[in-house]
Amino acid sequence: MTTLPPSLSPSRSQTTCASLLQELQIIWDEIGESDGERDKMLLELEQECLDIYRRKVEMTRKYKADLHHCLAQSESEIANLVSALGEHSISFSRGKGTLKQQISSVRPVLEDLRSKMEQRVKDFTETQSQIVRICAEIAGNGQPIMSADPQLNERDLTVKKLGELKSHLQELQNEKIIRLEKVNSHINMIHELSVVMSFDFLKTVSDIHLSLIDPANGQSKSISNDTLAKLTGMVYSLQQEKQKRLQKLQCLGSTLMELWNLLDSPADEQKRFEHVTSLISRSVDEVSRQGCLGLDIIEHVEVEVERLNVLKGSKMKELVFKRQNELEEIYRGVHMDVNSDAARQILINLIESGNVDVSNLLSSMDDQIAKAKQEALSRKDILDKVEKWRHASEEEKWLDDYEKDENRYSAGRGVHKNLKRAEKARILVSKLPSVVENLTTKVKAWELEKGIPFLYDKASLLHMLEEYTVLRQEREEEKRRSREQKRLQEQFAAEQEALFGSRPKKPLGQTNTMAGTPISRRVSTPSGRHGVSSLKERRESARVNNVIPLNFVALPKDDSVSRGN
Repeated sequence: MTTLPPSLSPSRSQTTCASLLQELQIIWDEIGESDGERDKMLLELEQECLDIYRRKVEMTRKYKADLHHCLAQSESEIANLVSALGEHSISFSRGKGTLKQQISSVRPVLEDLRSKMEQRVKDFTETQSQIVRICAEIAGNGQPIMSADPQLNERDLTVKKLGELKSHLQELQNEKIIRLEKVNSHINMIHELSVVMSFDFLKTVSDIHLSLIDPANGQSKSISNDTLAKLTGMVYSLQQEKQKRLQKLQCLGSTLMELWNLLDSPADEQKRFEHVTSLISRSVDEVSRQGCLGLDIIEHVEVEVERLNVLKGSKMKELVFKRQNELEEIYRGVHMDVNSDAARQILINLIESGNVDVSNLLSSMDDQIAKAKQEALSRKDILDKVEKWRHASEEEKWLDDYEKDENRYSAGRGVHKNLKRAEKARILVSKLPSVVENLTTKVKAWELEKGIPFLYDKASLLHMLEEYTVLRQEREEEKRRSREQKRLQEQFAAEQEALFGSRPKKPLGQTNTMAGTPISRRVSTPSGRHGVSSLKERRESARVNNVIPLNFVALPKDDSVSRGN
């Protein structure tokens, strides 16, 4: 039980009251107050003292109630904070003792929970603010309205809830990073394309969003859906434009090369456009040089192509005849018939009439040249064999002339070489039948495949081969008859010598009549057929001139014939 301080103890208060009453009695005696007045005043004093005691008691009672209320509020606040923070592990009790002692025991717990609550609210507010800001950036709403704190549910500030918010924030931050990477990638791509095509990069990007060029006041680059969509569209548009320009330059470059080939342009003139022609074989991804697809480059090349086209028009006649010469040269090279004068006159009429596009005419002539080359290639094998036939025929002619020479064995300059040549010529001539047979087979197969006769300088090669075969057979027959005639002459001479004892003189017609022998006649070959008489004339000549010189050396009749090519 609480004791009164010494100044308020009953004995002291009574002594003080008695002293005051005594002093008051002296004063009343001096004044002369009546007893009634004195009793009245004493009653008033007593009532006033009671009132003062009552007020003090009431005040003390109210103070006690306030302490109870404060304690109850603290307990309630602690319960709410524990519930909001989810700190169910915290337990407390008011304990025993006075109200002030109970309040003192509760106050540290309350202050600790309030501190945790304040920190938790701060964490929630900061996390939600970042979430709101990133969501605003993704939505493209610009700076979020931060005039008021984000709405918090103060009844649920648990660690679990904060973890969920932070997890959501992390997802948003990851998405922001991905979006920012996409934005930077698109910006880099736009920069590369702008450099290649000489575009204004800053203007192109700033038209999409100003923050992409110069972020102001700490504002990051826009990562909104709208910005990403615009960047993607711009990249696609620039890629299409790059593809279009590259194709145009490749077409112009190809045209330039065609015109250079047509006009035989000098290398120095072609080198000025090497940066254009180098793009012909490149893909879009391989083109990255600065300004190589700029409009100024395209315009420059277009002007050059137009200039060359004008020059081509003035030289087109020359170019057409150049193509015609090339075509005729191919035909002559493979012994094909070509009417040069008529073809040139047709070309002149076409060009002067103006009814034909000379470029198309050149293209048509290029096709004819290509076709002629293919046809020449198909004739090459046969022509090679014709060349072998021609060479063998020439050697046969030389051998005929050589064997008619009575002095071929006389000592002299070059006799040794002639003997070797004659030996080789005999081997080559022995192969002539197989060469002709093989060539005839090739020609027939070619004609069967092509459906047209194989002409050699306007004449049928097959007919020439047949004529040559007939003439060669006739010549072999003549040689056989000549050998038989010689044998009979020698036999006759031997009989005359036996009868008369001496050899008769040579008949007058047998002295050096080489020009009239059957051997002197030339068979029809590609190299010797133009100056030869007809087959009928040669046969008549054979009947008249059948005198054989006595020094004639016949070729072996039974020599083995090689069938090689």
